[in-house]
Amino acid sequence: MEILWVLMTLVMLGFVLLQISRRRRGAVGLVPPGHPDAADPANYGFAREEELDVRMPGPDQDLLDVLDLVQRTQDYRGAQQLLAGTEAKGERRWQRVQAFAGAASLELRQRPGGVGEAPGGQWLRVWRAEAPKDAGGAAVHAEFLVQQAWRTATPGTDDFRIIMEEAKAACGEAALLAPGDPVPYIVELSVARGLGYPREEFEQLWLKILDRAPNHMGAHLAALQYWCEKWHGSRDLAYSFAEAAAARAPQGSLLAAMPLFAVFEHLPEVNLVSGFYQSEVVTKAVHGALHAVHSARPDDPMQAHVRHLLIFFLVRSERWAEAMNQLTVIDGHVGALPWTLSADPAAEFAVYRALAVAGYEANGGSPATLPH
Repeated sequence: MEILWVLMTLVMLGFVLLQISRRRRGAVGLVPPGHPDAADPANYGFAREEELDVRMPGPDQDLLDVLDLVQRTQDYRGAQQLLAGTEAKGERRWQRVQAFAGAASLELRQRPGGVGEAPGGQWLRVWRAEAPKDAGGAAVHAEFLVQQAWRTATPGTDDFRIIMEEAKAACGEAALLAPGDPVPYIVELSVARGLGYPREEFEQLWLKILDRAPNHMGAHLAALQYWCEKWHGSRDLAYSFAEAAAARAPQGSLLAAMPLFAVFEHLPEVNLVSGFYQSEVVTKAVHGALHAVHSARPDDPMQAHVRHLLIFFLVRSERWAEAMNQLTVIDGHVGALPWTLSADPAAEFAVYRALAVAGYEANGGSPATLPH
């Protein structure tokens, strides 16, 4: 008991000293809107919180236009045409499949149907019925089932397993319709995590993806989940997977940012070490991610994913100017980690953005000094 009291005393003392240290350094905190010390993100041209788009990590106007058309008319053909014209092995096709599946899933949740009322997402059912050999529709349907499993059932239950088994069959059907397309196998990565594939079976699935799209960032992010400690791996296995991907990343590939995602997936729930975000492992992963976004193609759709996670770590590390540089590129969209883990992604993003602005100004920055 005496040892317990000593430990509790040390923790409380450390907390008090941390607060004193922060005050001496002019640390940044949030204050209510309208407060004289409040920094205003609007001064930098940033979108208002209510204007932030929670559907996607970054801009894809073609997708937004088609989503609006499909949901307004309940006609799937716009989605069919967009996917048919999207590069099969590119990152954008995977993102668009996820977006269409997510839209159908959300519609169904909002309008489950009943007596005299058609359920939401009916356009996806019609798509599969009228064009059963369409590879795009098959991939969207498989991803829809995966999202339904995670949203409506609890892992480990019979209901969850039944939906996931149906999703697995749908992935197989989608793969047969487009043998060179990695997307059905990427969808199955989530099935593998949910059903707990043995490692040998998971690795066979992973090899199929590597054969088709060895540098696919979205696939690597999905596979990383399987290797995480909270699922079927460990911290060491997840770090090894991420570091191996970064090591073999070709010039201009965002795979160099993979270690940062591995660090994020294994953040301590309670962090009593004030310098954790300045530690060597975090600093090294942040530098790798910064290098990745600086050397990647400007039109790489996965850039936004990396930049959003960089904002989280840069703010936590009190690297305000670098956080602001990322914000100028991706502000306006918040459909990415870490914000999507929150019940209100826009509000979570807005808090970090306000901290970045306040920290930037507390250290002499202003709208005039921020490069665009």
